[in-house]
Amino acid sequence: MTQEEIIALIHREVKPALGCTEPIAVALAVAKAVEIISENCSSCSGNWRLKADFRLDIAVSGNILKNGMGVGIPGTGMVGLPVAAALGAVCGDSTRGLEVLSALNDEAVARAKELVAQKKVKVSVADTEHLLYVKATVAVEGGAIASAEVDPHAYAVIEDDHDRIVETSYADKILMSSESGAAAKERSTDEYDLTVKSIVDFAASAPYDTISFILEDRTYNLALAKEGLKGDYGLRVGKAIRENQEEVFGDDFLSYAMGLTAAASDARMAGCTLPAMSNSGSGNQGITVSMPVIAYALKYKVDDESLARALILSNLVAIHIKHYLGKLSALCGCVVASTGSACGIVYLQGGGYEQICAAIKNMAGNITGMVCDGAKVGCAMKVASGVSCAVQSAVLALRGTCIPSTDGIIEDDVEKTIQNIGTIGSAGMKTTDHMILDIMLCK
Repeated sequence: MTQEEIIALIHREVKPALGCTEPIAVALAVAKAVEIISENCSSCSGNWRLKADFRLDIAVSGNILKNGMGVGIPGTGMVGLPVAAALGAVCGDSTRGLEVLSALNDEAVARAKELVAQKKVKVSVADTEHLLYVKATVAVEGGAIASAEVDPHAYAVIEDDHDRIVETSYADKILMSSESGAAAKERSTDEYDLTVKSIVDFAASAPYDTISFILEDRTYNLALAKEGLKGDYGLRVGKAIRENQEEVFGDDFLSYAMGLTAAASDARMAGCTLPAMSNSGSGNQGITVSMPVIAYALKYKVDDESLARALILSNLVAIHIKHYLGKLSALCGCVVASTGSACGIVYLQGGGYEQICAAIKNMAGNITGMVCDGAKVGCAMKVASGVSCAVQSAVLALRGTCIPSTDGIIEDDVEKTIQNIGTIGSAGMKTTDHMILDIMLCK
């Protein structure tokens, strides 16, 4: 891939997201459908959405349901997909992508809660092979708006990427239909030539002014971390680590990185209204891939250019592994993201390509297999564990220690090791994915 193509890839996969991206994908699809109704309605103006009697029918893939059942929705004090869908109808702006709920306010939250309480939102599991799928069908009941249709209705479909709208319809007429992300990826597989070596070379050599934008990682995710330490969000994992640094954890880089990263996850999973800088469609992954690197830079006063190069490296390694794994799976995204941050830490400590490969293999031989049982406040504990493994793997790699190819899924070739992780998570754990969802639905 050329430098321009790599930068474009980063811009596609590293972007701000307000709220956990699975319920946000639902809100985005709903918002788009409502906007279609509005475009076909002569009396839809002002704050009509706050008064409209919406009926929302949301069909999602099992993985979207799993990751949306127990996670906090920004500004609501509630969890789950129904309130996210209702907010998308009441105040969502699809042009904002993963920040679709950026116009959130008290009036919108109150109306969204009313729609949920009145059972105007139905969520079901879609019959689809797509791991990431949302179809939001929106109707307006009771003649609340003037329209050519007695019962104005529209739908929007998202597939394969959290913000990829592939089909829209109004009054049973298809307005737009495009190729799904999976089909586009399959078509372009032969063109994919990103490797760890090319990532390391790019991170080290790209002109600083072309990659300095990645420092927004620090702006967004450090703000979340500080909020998590200041407030009482979720399980308060990050806060507990930092407040027990003398007696238990120690006042060292490891506990500092664990505390900051977990605190950002605490805030995000509990419904904080600050956006995260996401990676590969996940805010938690964006936090985990960046905050340990940022923590190192803060503690040891690293200059901005070195930090930017380390963040480019960590983000790209995570994106690279995700290429083989897929956006959603039974494998916890923390495994991928913390592998990226391990590479960033190695880079900041002066390690080169061989040490970075060793860090990836050390991570693969350590926490591959950590399951994803949905997005929820408990994710902060997994994030803290991932950070601990990342620091350990980086330290070992810098000492010349690497898990050998005689161990498990590790191969001499780092690219084959990465592909093994992807195969395990995408194909090998399919049954695990279904079993986890069954357990969650039967509780």
